[in-house]
Amino acid sequence: PVTVAQQLVSGGAAVLQLRMKIGSDRERVTLARALRELTRAARVPFVMNDRADLALLVDADGVHLGQDDLSLADARRLLGARQLGVSTHDLQQAMDAEREGADLIGFGPVFDTVTKERPDPTVGLAQLAEVCRSVRVPVVAIGGLTPERAREAYRAGATWVAAISAVTTASDVAAQARAFAPESALREGTA
Repeated sequence: PVTVAQQLVSGGAAVLQLRMKIGSDRERVTLARALRELTRAARVPFVMNDRADLALLVDADGVHLGQDDLSLADARRLLGARQLGVSTHDLQQAMDAEREGADLIGFGPVFDTVTKERPDPTVGLAQLAEVCRSVRVPVVAIGGLTPERAREAYRAGATWVAAISAVTTASDVAAQARAFAPESALREGTA
């Protein structure tokens, strides 16, 4: 994971998030500390998935919460001004997250995804566009993103896109990360 993270950072990843669903807390903290050191040196924000307590412990820049994780209010009490993101799957969840103080909203899965055991139903680009028009905080398109699909998500209004398998399985991780950058994706889409 650290080698992949180094390649992602060298490819221009805007943020690095540790999403580790399997393993002990000790393993999570060990990996998170290594990634925090890497991202701090590269001046790239580091975010923990799900775990506000571990985010605080490793001095992460923020946490990204799911619908069943700690509430935004409780996470804010732990993390103060650090970035709090929330995964949402419909317009009401997105509006609720914004009202409750989310700094950004993950929305999706926009496309079918293979990185979750039980993914929520695919929402599609039209719902992504509706959420982007309806909230004032940045929206991150999540779920099934590839560089080609990223172009569509940016056109729908997403501020950023998140990718796991499309970058981590690439033969050139850094080049693949660059292909996801908004300006790269949009430029490719107009050529």
